[in-house]
Amino acid sequence: MTTYQQHQQPRVLINGFGRMGRLFLRAVYDQHLTGGPTTHPFTVVHVNEVKGTAVTAAHLLMYDSVKGIWRGHTSDPTTPTPDGNAPGGFIVDGQTIGFSNSATIDAIPWSSLGGPIDLVVECTGKFLTKDVLDRYFAHGVKKVVVSAPCKFEGALNVVVGVNDHLYDRDVHSIVTAASCTTNCLAPVIKVIRDKYTIVHASFTTIHCVTNTQTIVDTAHADLRRARACMTSLVPTTTGSASAISLIFPDLHGKISGTAVRVPLLNASITDVVLELRDDVTAAEINDAMREAANGELKGVLAVEEKPLVGEDFRGHTASSIVDALSTTVTDRRMVKILAWYDNEQGYCWRMAELAAKVAASI
Repeated sequence: MTTYQQHQQPRVLINGFGRMGRLFLRAVYDQHLTGGPTTHPFTVVHVNEVKGTAVTAAHLLMYDSVKGIWRGHTSDPTTPTPDGNAPGGFIVDGQTIGFSNSATIDAIPWSSLGGPIDLVVECTGKFLTKDVLDRYFAHGVKKVVVSAPCKFEGALNVVVGVNDHLYDRDVHSIVTAASCTTNCLAPVIKVIRDKYTIVHASFTTIHCVTNTQTIVDTAHADLRRARACMTSLVPTTTGSASAISLIFPDLHGKISGTAVRVPLLNASITDVVLELRDDVTAAEINDAMREAANGELKGVLAVEEKPLVGEDFRGHTASSIVDALSTTVTDRRMVKILAWYDNEQGYCWRMAELAAKVAASI
């Protein structure tokens, strides 16, 4: 067992320890401690989550119904009290991580965290506006990485491997990892856009259920999401329809998308259709994808040549996996591409890489 090394590194707080927060923390350890270097550009010192206790956090980090047991690691609460809490937090691979249950940014016990927090990884899914996120800076935080796209001026929405070169430490205090579907779609768009001219594009993400849906019918602003998530295909909106234009401003008004939620827990797929100004073949499209996957987008984009299904992509760490067998071209200029993605794993790995880049600039 490799023990997390203690260094004078940027100190990180994760706010929100649901699916994204927990899998982000797993990614941090898996990327930098399992078969990798023994140092890391930051240290996670505290988690804030309104639901449950440190006992809950430690347990759900270790045991995951979708991703499985976090083998090769340990995650245990500090000594529990009779009420089942663990005020000392929890211990991951020998490192103690503090825990709190504050519902607002200002209520987090900033003065009791053992020192200043340099970077917050914001995973609540609720704090997405500038006025709210700016509260972090009032408590000495230097940078914030958000696990959802933000649309206000000054926020940089990043898809690692596509536009992370735009990050400027002197300009950007709030950066986002965009969304899981945007992370799947953007590498594919980048490859096509770098070689050809896109006239129009449309995409549909066939997306697994998430906690924004309901188990049994109940009131919801989206009447389709109000229905039981495990019994129906559910057409709905996707934030990637607008987020992709934040990554590629020149495609604003030229690309649209929708989502269909499916009663599965793991692995999604994006169906993208592009009208090009150039004549192409399916073989040329796949060759371009392979070249990028083995080159500048290695680790972000992958190409699958075998006839696989969704379950085979559980835990895949790439943002986007092109299904080469499904690539088609109609009338020389209409291209159809299917790209798989583990909508949690790949996204959280990119978010961990983005956090590392931002932390290294502090």
